[in-house]
Amino acid sequence: MFFDKISEGLFREIPKASLVRSQVLLNIHQFEIGQSYVTAKIQNRFAENVTLNIQGGRPGIELQESLFKIKNPENQDPLRFAYIRASLIQTGKIFVRKLPVIGIRDWLLIYEDTLVELSVKDSYDELEIVVV
Repeated sequence: MFFDKISEGLFREIPKASLVRSQVLLNIHQFEIGQSYVTAKIQNRFAENVTLNIQGGRPGIELQESLFKIKNPENQDPLRFAYIRASLIQTGKIFVRKLPVIGIRDWLLIYEDTLVELSVKDSYDELEIVVV
């Protein structure tokens, strides 16, 4: 059912709705492959196109403000982590990773080696991100 042991452990760790600061489900129609990254155009909640960029390196995520409604950002601790989850098309296995939130950008930027490989293979078409 899970892509690997990491995914299995993290799946159980994803917090319940009351502890989630923001959550989004992204529909990805097509990846464009670069030299060491992949990109895709996704729509934000205002129906505007935004770029999703996935590349390898030290795991982390830089959020794109128009994709996420952050609950009470002034009154809470800084954003700490984001869980990313995808169901693989061919196998139905669940891929999960926990990434530290690095900051906010003009586009959504995810640093995660395995996710880049899965993107190149077009292994998923939806990506859920849960920010805590």
